[in-house]
Amino acid sequence: MATDVHRPVTPQAVHVERLTRSFDGRAVIDDLRLDVRPGEFVALLGRSGCGKSTLLRILAGLDRDIEGTVLVPRRKAVAFQAPRLMPWKKVWRNVLLGLPGKPERAVAEQALDEVGLGHRSDAWPKTLSGGEAQRASLARALVREPDLLLLDEPFGALDALTRIKAQRLVGELWQRRGCAVLLVTHDVEEAVLLADRVLVMDGGVIAHEQRVGLERPRDITDPRFAALRAGLLERLGVEATAAEAA
Repeated sequence: MATDVHRPVTPQAVHVERLTRSFDGRAVIDDLRLDVRPGEFVALLGRSGCGKSTLLRILAGLDRDIEGTVLVPRRKAVAFQAPRLMPWKKVWRNVLLGLPGKPERAVAEQALDEVGLGHRSDAWPKTLSGGEAQRASLARALVREPDLLLLDEPFGALDALTRIKAQRLVGELWQRRGCAVLLVTHDVEEAVLLADRVLVMDGGVIAHEQRVGLERPRDITDPRFAALRAGLLERLGVEATAAEAA
């Protein structure tokens, strides 16, 4: 199978063309096309098993057994639902994991400060709350100064209040950093809250695209927000309640 993954030569931060990924002869991703502009925030929705996380892993360079063309920036970073912190390393050392050379502690502490976790740099991962661990994971992504930030359901394991805080943090980091973001999520409200553009994946392709033309910060009580949410739920085969569609 042919794999083409390198720095884009197009104005896009991500350019995917005729991408196919098969498992045991079954195409999970089938002739998919995707473009993401520099600095754009894109959310990817879809039913479980539709290939969302597979696509993200391909963009991250973690899965190269593909057919087609995938052009991504060299500077990219990924944060998963599980923070994946090494329990035998303090938080600041976890942030620097995988960086080339011998980066100084100050590099980690700057990223931890940015996510509001500077006071926990010397902590052991087992002492962190779920929200703190996820912020440490984000700091580990940010120290790579990514042009593309890939987020694979990073808030899925958080309680409702912590999730809201984490969503707000990611929105602020994106606006401050200006990198392109691709967020894989099951949460339609989260997608409309954060993204410039929401994509729905189905049958191994991008089946629907919805631009979100609402001003920021977004108000979930805005009737336009509710209408966008209801339309996306319908695309996903979920009928919105009368209150959600109002």
